[in-house]
Amino acid sequence: MNDEINYQNNPLHGLSLKNLLVEIVDHYGFEILFAYLNINCFNKNPSIDSAVKYLKKTDWARQKVEAFYLYKFKSLPRASDEQFELPPRDRIVPPNQIPGPPAELSLEDAERLREKRVKKAAQHDQEKSQRAAPAKRTSNHSNTSASDSDPWAKWRK
Repeated sequence: MNDEINYQNNPLHGLSLKNLLVEIVDHYGFEILFAYLNINCFNKNPSIDSAVKYLKKTDWARQKVEAFYLYKFKSLPRASDEQFELPPRDRIVPPNQIPGPPAELSLEDAERLREKRVKKAAQHDQEKSQRAAPAKRTSNHSNTSASDSDPWAKWRK
């Protein structure tokens, strides 16, 4: 029973996807939504109806929009790690957390955030390749001459 009460404190409870989109589009506009979420339904020929149609078919995009609604538009504090693993509609919001005013967002902030994400992804890729590189070096020392110059050499007859 207590979980049901907490679940009903979730701003997404009883809110249709179309009404959610109307609220955030009226406040931010499609350009800001595309800049922050990077979902093409907000960029190419955007409309509420086409966005609803796309988001109903695409779970990851719908969850991204719903999380944006909770944490940017409703300004709720970040969910616990356990709750963050759940889809936004299934998260339990404690009764002491009440929605606040929408976050002030700008295209400049979105660009800075995008650059930060690109750097973080590049760093992650670099660390991943560095972890994989030692395994490649130690694998096949005996068969280096032909396979180093021509990777398809071992497949030829």
